[in-house]
Amino acid sequence: MSMKISARFHRGNPHIVDEKMQNGHATSVYIGEGPGVVSSSCTTSEKTTSEKQSTIPDTGVSGMWLSGREGGGLPWEEVARLLLADPNVGLPSREVVTRRQLVGYNEFSETEDDPLWKKYLGQFKEPLILLLLASSFVSLCMGQFDDAVVITLAIVIVATVAFIQELRTDKALEELKKQVPATCTCLRDGNVREYQARELVPGDIVHLNIGDRVPADLRLFEASDLSIDESSFTGETEPAPKMSSIVGTGPYSTSGSMHNLAYMGTFVRTGRGKGIVISIGEKSQFGELFRMMQDEEAPRTPLQNNMDELAKKLSIFSFGFIGIVFVLGLYQGIPIHKIFNIAVSLAVAAIPEGLPIVVTMTLCLGIRRMAQRSALVKGLHTVETLGCVTTVCSDKTGTLTKNEMTVTSIATSEGDECHMTGVGYSTDGEVVFESGYSELAYEAVTKLLETGAVCNNAQIIGGQLLGQPTEGAILAAAIKHRIYNARDKYQRLEEIPFKSETKTMSVKVKNKRTGEVEWLVKGAIEAVLRACTHYHQNVALLPLSQEKQHQILSASLERGRQGLRVLGIARGPSLSELSYMGMLGIMDPPREGARSSVTTLQSTGVKVKMVTGDAQETACAISQAVGLHVHPGTVFSGDQMDNMDDRVLLGLVQDATVFYRVSPRHKLRIIKALQECGEIVGMTGDGVNDVVALKRANIGISMGKMGSAVSKEAADMILNDDDFTTILSAIEEGKCIFHNITNFVQFQVSTSLVALSLIALSTLFGLPSPLNPMQILLINVIMDGPPALTLGMEPIDDDVKVQPPRDTTKDLITKKLIRNCVISASVIICGTLWVFRSEMSDGVVTARDTTMTFACFVMYDMFNAMSCRSDTKSVLEIGITSNWYLFVALTATMGCLLCVVYLPFLQWVFQTEGIHISDWMYLICLTSTVLIVSEFRKFLDRRHECSSAIFSTKGFWSSKKSLKTTWVDDV
Repeated sequence: MSMKISARFHRGNPHIVDEKMQNGHATSVYIGEGPGVVSSSCTTSEKTTSEKQSTIPDTGVSGMWLSGREGGGLPWEEVARLLLADPNVGLPSREVVTRRQLVGYNEFSETEDDPLWKKYLGQFKEPLILLLLASSFVSLCMGQFDDAVVITLAIVIVATVAFIQELRTDKALEELKKQVPATCTCLRDGNVREYQARELVPGDIVHLNIGDRVPADLRLFEASDLSIDESSFTGETEPAPKMSSIVGTGPYSTSGSMHNLAYMGTFVRTGRGKGIVISIGEKSQFGELFRMMQDEEAPRTPLQNNMDELAKKLSIFSFGFIGIVFVLGLYQGIPIHKIFNIAVSLAVAAIPEGLPIVVTMTLCLGIRRMAQRSALVKGLHTVETLGCVTTVCSDKTGTLTKNEMTVTSIATSEGDECHMTGVGYSTDGEVVFESGYSELAYEAVTKLLETGAVCNNAQIIGGQLLGQPTEGAILAAAIKHRIYNARDKYQRLEEIPFKSETKTMSVKVKNKRTGEVEWLVKGAIEAVLRACTHYHQNVALLPLSQEKQHQILSASLERGRQGLRVLGIARGPSLSELSYMGMLGIMDPPREGARSSVTTLQSTGVKVKMVTGDAQETACAISQAVGLHVHPGTVFSGDQMDNMDDRVLLGLVQDATVFYRVSPRHKLRIIKALQECGEIVGMTGDGVNDVVALKRANIGISMGKMGSAVSKEAADMILNDDDFTTILSAIEEGKCIFHNITNFVQFQVSTSLVALSLIALSTLFGLPSPLNPMQILLINVIMDGPPALTLGMEPIDDDVKVQPPRDTTKDLITKKLIRNCVISASVIICGTLWVFRSEMSDGVVTARDTTMTFACFVMYDMFNAMSCRSDTKSVLEIGITSNWYLFVALTATMGCLLCVVYLPFLQWVFQTEGIHISDWMYLICLTSTVLIVSEFRKFLDRRHECSSAIFSTKGFWSSKKSLKTTWVDDV
């Protein structure tokens, strides 16, 4: 009989792994006496439950692994004992196999992807597509093959385009897996050699060196100058120094504070270390991120919801229309089967089969235009969603900033205060002296930056940094100050690298020209001052008094409050006789243009929030620098969020401005809380820690240059230039796209309303049809074709740019749109019937009658297309040829109409005849009335809006005056 064994290590009895009840008996796995020896046999435990509880205390350690919090809070010796690991020998190979049978491989499980045919069929599940399919089927059953073919062709085009877009599937999970190295250096059976990372088990001993990716979550027990780049998890620009001492695990500890842990997927920058594997695969912190990615689904876009609602309304309209026609037909005494055919035919015709094509084409055009503005959009409906964004949650590092440390503040020992322009590792920038330029100040700054550049191991080649970010910032500052190749002046004799214990780096150099030997030191300001005995003042050396040290530390503290990392610099003949040179303030400053973009977004009603893993001081400093309003009650940490339930978070998330020290789990909670409040959320990010939030947000935005491959795959849009200002352009484009779709819908609905009304009225009241079937078919082709499609190509309207985000709770077809459609349709119906009745004076329908009616209807729709270009602006204000595509389409439509009227073959097909130039002039004057009426309606709407605005302003000042009067009375 097979038995399931779940291994659990306990502090009280390391020899017992776990016990499962089998047929009333407790079955245990016993550990051998030697460390790390697991027997593969199972025996029945002789101990009772009470005995077990007395020998195995509850420690919170669950499973054959430890969480990061548990591992970091215990001495490494205790961790080794719990996991039965020997740091000197490693696990025996036989035990590795046994443990792997219990815990599995160090890898992630993925759900199987759907086959291509299933994905393609999935495109036909959209409500509007289903409605069109039903319409096509009804047309086919009623013998209307032309309608069935046109509708089916439209469906296939839309489904194919959407399917091609979906082939570019979300590969974020695949990219996440690439963050885990294929191999690692591991100690087993007393030998150190390379193993497959997927074969690691808890208790393995892993060796880390410079350039390695960490293969699993490790509890470090040895760290020599070890620093690990955890920016993908924490957002911190600087690599995290590591050591083996215990970390406090209080309620406010965060993953970023675990200096004795190395997390899977992170990168070793400097030093070397050794660690015990405590978690693998999906039990690691990286695995938690992987699981969250699998669990989250991207929400449907507002446009998709609008299209779903439109399909429902069209369905209701179709059935309602059939019912009305039935009632009228019965009242007229028309046979039931004939009424049914008429009603169903008209209901099918009412469904705008061109709408999905126009929407798809408009979205594709938007993707193309956004690509020209350095924004790569991966999904069709993503484009329009940008215009609905009400809140942008922005990561700090690499998004609002360049993720390039920069010296921004300089203070010399002489008291000179300077700031430095330029961002990052480029050579663009200069030193600006706040108290005015002087030779003495210039020399002091030169000496200070030269010292920092020589006590430095970084290199900047072609704008790319090779080395530590802090050292790169100092080297870039020296180059901006025209200090080139400073190291060539000195011969390096000795180096004491930076250590977390000393917090300084020192180099001993010899001046090649003078032969003078000096020690150059940089590091934490407190550590540097402790080694200094003098300071420079007016080219003289003065003793460093306690009062002077206090002044320097106060200035350093003030810079720290501004989010700067402060480094002190000194030099002298020995490490015990150093002279203080000054301090440098270093930070990852905001991008150029970030502040103006944030201000513009806020002015259009879009809220901007910073969500970062960085420290509070840095987060607040950058927030204020980019124009975010930071005050008490708007800044929250991830640890504070842990103590909030969802109800409390919902109450404060909309007013919050800055979230700092947040993990991927916190970012996900923030996004969900905002969405529950009705916000449409755009999330920007560039690291692994952002991918879950990027996927969950309505719009996930990643950086193209600095962003990780994982974040790019999880995002809906990629900023190729890594510029936050591009988001503003993308939002403007999204607003314009919905504006154009609305214009098309207005045109399509008014055209369909006219066609239905003409046919329904003539049929139900026994009148001859004003148009023959071929003419109706041609109208469907040329008017549902180019003119309608080119309405989706209207250029961006400046007034639309500054509009607030659109209300996604409102339907695509609003009351105002219906009003506009009814007005235009009424003019067209009356005019067309007038032409038809005046031409058919003898009661007999002739070729001239249908020609005049056909030409009248087509020209009405041409003028109607021009009026539908804007809901508020006059055609003259927009410009006749500003939409070149529409101008060409209308010209082609007019050419097609002339061919139908005058070419003999087409006259025979469409039963038309040539008409006189006076007829054309008459038709132009008549059909332009729809444009004139539309222009008058827009004029009245503008007058009404102006009156409302003036009334609102008066009300505001009246209320303000009243408030002032009340305050004076109270006083």
